[in-house]
Amino acid sequence: MELVYERRGRGAPLVLMHGIGHHWQAWTPVLDLLAERFDVIAVDLPGFGASPPLPPGLPYNAETLAYAVEVFWAKLGISEPHVAGCSLGGYLALDMASRGVVRSATALSPAGFWSRSELFYARSVLRLLRAAAVASTPELVGSPAGRAFTGRLLVAKPAQVEPAALVAGVAALRSAVGFDDMLDSFLWMAPPAPPKVPITVAWGEHDRLLVRRQAVRAGRWAQQRVALLQGCGHLPMSDDPELVARVITDGTREPTPGLTDAGREPS
Repeated sequence: MELVYERRGRGAPLVLMHGIGHHWQAWTPVLDLLAERFDVIAVDLPGFGASPPLPPGLPYNAETLAYAVEVFWAKLGISEPHVAGCSLGGYLALDMASRGVVRSATALSPAGFWSRSELFYARSVLRLLRAAAVASTPELVGSPAGRAFTGRLLVAKPAQVEPAALVAGVAALRSAVGFDDMLDSFLWMAPPAPPKVPITVAWGEHDRLLVRRQAVRAGRWAQQRVALLQGCGHLPMSDDPELVARVITDGTREPTPGLTDAGREPS
């Protein structure tokens, strides 16, 4: 299937994957920074953003989306790129690393490391955001009250998010045809198999959607410490683009046996 994407820069290929209900524009704050070193490809996942939905009969789950992205980059003539993802995209990146189909993977607040109560909470928040997106208008979303409500759940510094970017993000959430089925698949989502390639896992210090104690479980799974992104929320690309670009760039160089200079060990 044909996926919509944005491509910038030159160098080793780096594929960026967004979270549930979002679109490739989530990576806009870091695209040019990463394009200084990489051939950056930010993709809309099937059924999200401007990409078409999955063909009839294919279920929305992590395995299907990961396979669709792998077919997509193969059509571009790319083999074993570096990958980075946030939230659902972070899980996809780790799944790809577990199968050894990428050179390295960076996961920012990846899905799948929740407890049952944390999953219930995250699903409830996501359904609330979806309902608010359906009921809202661009004027309401772009207002100070709308930015505070929507932004605070996803970023630590909502004032840094441009109103137009927030309006576009809410529109993407409203029109995401894969949202409900993908959210249901979270009920059966477990951590991937151990990675076969270098990985980096980082977590927003002020993540209010996938709370940061999940980083401890992710660290145990990865058998390495998880970097805490200080001053960042669930979408750290908007809170601190330079920090996120550095974490991703460092993650493509070698395994991360301990803390990066991004932050400290979660507690």
